[in-house]
Amino acid sequence: MVTPSFIPGLELSRRFYVQAVRPLLDECAPKIVHSAARLGSGSEVLGFDTARSADHEWGPRLQLFLNPQDAADHGPRITTLLAERLPKIFYGYPTHFAPTGERDIRVMQTTEGPVHHRVEVTDPSSWFIALLSFDPCQGVTTTDWLATPTQRFAEATAGAVFHDGLGQLATARGNLHWYPHDLWLYVLACQWQRISQEEAFVGRCGEVGDELGSAVVAARLVRDLMRLCLLMDRHYPPYSKWLGSAFARTSQAPYLAPLLSAVLAATDWHTREQHLARAYEAIATKHNELALTDPVDPTTRPYHSRPFQVLHAERFTAALTAHITDPAIRALPVIGAADQFIDSTDALGDSQMTRTATNALIDRK
Repeated sequence: MVTPSFIPGLELSRRFYVQAVRPLLDECAPKIVHSAARLGSGSEVLGFDTARSADHEWGPRLQLFLNPQDAADHGPRITTLLAERLPKIFYGYPTHFAPTGERDIRVMQTTEGPVHHRVEVTDPSSWFIALLSFDPCQGVTTTDWLATPTQRFAEATAGAVFHDGLGQLATARGNLHWYPHDLWLYVLACQWQRISQEEAFVGRCGEVGDELGSAVVAARLVRDLMRLCLLMDRHYPPYSKWLGSAFARTSQAPYLAPLLSAVLAATDWHTREQHLARAYEAIATKHNELALTDPVDPTTRPYHSRPFQVLHAERFTAALTAHITDPAIRALPVIGAADQFIDSTDALGDSQMTRTATNALIDRK
């Protein structure tokens, strides 16, 4: 099969719905109200897919949402209808997804029989609960906000809605658009706190001759600064594979990216510290521009009596916490949301696991 010209996945899915799926629904299920979208996992949902993405779980695919009763009564029939009548090739891409033998991963492959398509027929509540462990149409609690990895919020709020006949996707995605103000202040405060805990270690490791340890700490701080910039810009930070791509779209990336790259390229702790100091001051200045708190001095300074240049980032934690008006949120331990206290991609992919851990932390307050 000739490799087709690359079409960004969201555009491919939009065409697939408009030109292939919707006509079959109009013909065979005209009275069933539906919504259609491409949400959830997949690089195309975040807009980061390339031709390489086509090697697994990528292609003409989407979610078809029905109300719960219609999903139960007609979902299997619609799934079968699509399997039997969808085109086998769409814009050069197979619509059949064959198993790879590795977990539930499937890949596009030609077939002569009915297609195993990737049009997921479900209802909105079931789909959001499977992704997030709660239904955002019913509201979002503090535990929901803190237990849900930002990658999952990105998967629910990015992507594209092609048709919203049910009128529920706009409500759900609107409720998830961004943290309530006090919770935004809280996650920002916790992100600054993470930075404050390690900013002196770049120099301390280097001082004892541990340049490798210094570099590892610096890399952790670079990651935390990138995530902080995304939170400041009101964008959910994605998981590690796409963090750099997402950071590149932030308002601070043009200035900060060269500095952070220089931190990672440095071969001695003094150089690392110098570049980090400039990055700290730029991000601290951005904090003041947001006017979320009273101005905080953005300049770096020595770490107490030790000769390490730091920001003392806990000053920003204190300033943000002071402006949280909800006493319940203000009383939370300065540990943060799931991504801020769990450092495992697998754990962050399990919403129920993060919910359990977050509940334990909230109960401790």
